[in-house]
Amino acid sequence: MFVKVNAAAVQGIDATMIAVESNTTGGTRYMLVGLPDNAVKESLERFFSAIKHNGITFPRKACVINLAPADIRKEGSAYDLPIAIGILAANEIIDSEDLDRYVLMGELSLDGSLKPIKGALPIAILAREMGYKGFILPRENACEAAVVNDLDIYGVDNLKDVVEFLNHKLELPKTEVDTRSMFFANINSFDMDFADVKGQEGVKRALEVAAAGGHNIIMIGAPGAGKSMMAKRLPSILPPLTLREALETTKIHSVAGKIHGGYSLISQRPFRSPHHTISDVALVGGGTFPQPGEISLAHNGVLFLDELPEFKRTVLEVMRQPLEDRKISISRARFATEYPASFMLVASMNPCPCGYYNHPDKQCVCTPSMVQRYLSRISGPLLDRIDMHIEIVPVPFEKLAEIRSAESSAAIRERVVKARAVQQRRFEDFPEIHCNAQMSSKMIQQYVSLDEEGHNLLRVAMQRMNLSARAYDRILKVSRTIADLDGSPAVQSSHIAEAINYRNLDREGWAG
Repeated sequence: MFVKVNAAAVQGIDATMIAVESNTTGGTRYMLVGLPDNAVKESLERFFSAIKHNGITFPRKACVINLAPADIRKEGSAYDLPIAIGILAANEIIDSEDLDRYVLMGELSLDGSLKPIKGALPIAILAREMGYKGFILPRENACEAAVVNDLDIYGVDNLKDVVEFLNHKLELPKTEVDTRSMFFANINSFDMDFADVKGQEGVKRALEVAAAGGHNIIMIGAPGAGKSMMAKRLPSILPPLTLREALETTKIHSVAGKIHGGYSLISQRPFRSPHHTISDVALVGGGTFPQPGEISLAHNGVLFLDELPEFKRTVLEVMRQPLEDRKISISRARFATEYPASFMLVASMNPCPCGYYNHPDKQCVCTPSMVQRYLSRISGPLLDRIDMHIEIVPVPFEKLAEIRSAESSAAIRERVVKARAVQQRRFEDFPEIHCNAQMSSKMIQQYVSLDEEGHNLLRVAMQRMNLSARAYDRILKVSRTIADLDGSPAVQSSHIAEAINYRNLDREGWAG
């Protein structure tokens, strides 16, 4: 008997439908074809153990299982459930009448229980687009898939429940999630707040400008100055995720297996902080079994690189293209895929190996050549792609001892949201542009017009600081954001002056 079960493969952050075809034959041999990897081939052993453990009738006929289309490599253990159901249906142990209405995915344990899979959300989206009635998958992935409307989601615990459901002996409850209420309930919930930060008003202003325009920023300062502390609070002042952004972000985390049971839609902007020992592939994505990297997991959020010079040079250089294109293309001999990577880069570093160069109180023991060598670990092209460079000095005791709270994240976020609203109206004819940091050179000419005073100020800065053309564009983008925060339709000389002040590492003699 020939039976077809619907499954799916995840490629990039989207899913492709896979047909698990089972056909009984004479003999006792089971054959699995269709370009399966080792994990898929081993599914037969898990299947035999699972049916014995659950008292399901053992299939008496041999079976050929084909995973179509055969030119797509099938990877992972998520095909266990559709393969098992296909074998049982081909042996007429399961009623195959309703099989074509469902998509099935899940990994089998030896006792028949179902383990969670990766990519449940993109598979659910594909199932709805192709008009299937329901999606049967492990219970731990049910809330994640239930984000998709107009699709019945059945979360199951073991193989026996699926068999009885398809044989109409068991009624499985549908998993339903009120996506909007859950999303908006957590959208403003943060564990960290800028109200806890004493002093550092200039740095908080710079972070506000960076958040308002989506600008990349690097903070340079001595150990204990508060670089990491403030970076971790940055998501609390970024504009809330839209539902579209939340769905796109959740898809990426779903493919990477970062969505845990009970969670459905990611409601806060991601904050990723990889260790400086990270490899190139772990940062950008790819590998033998292609997975999104840290830059894609930070999509629509923040990628924080602490102690930037400690990262390997090759790791930092692979970020140059994603910072410009806001996507990463992974090309290998067997596959090519593309992951979104529109993130806000926030980096921090010490000014020298000992950490106390330019410190107001402590003596630096590094020679000028050591300082220069330390800073040169970050290439000029990468530094050019960072819009804002901020120097941080430690907070004096008087500020630390103050009892009164500083300005809250909610107040800062309100100004940021207003500035972003101005930018949304400005770029409403450009669907791919969402903030000032994403403007092209042509758009800068259109939306950033300088008066004579601002033009002269920028010309002097370019000459004295020997800035590149890319740095010129960055200053204009940042000045446009500052003007938006001030509610000014035109960029004034004061906005240009503040933007120039955010290029600390370009100052002549900064590092000796």
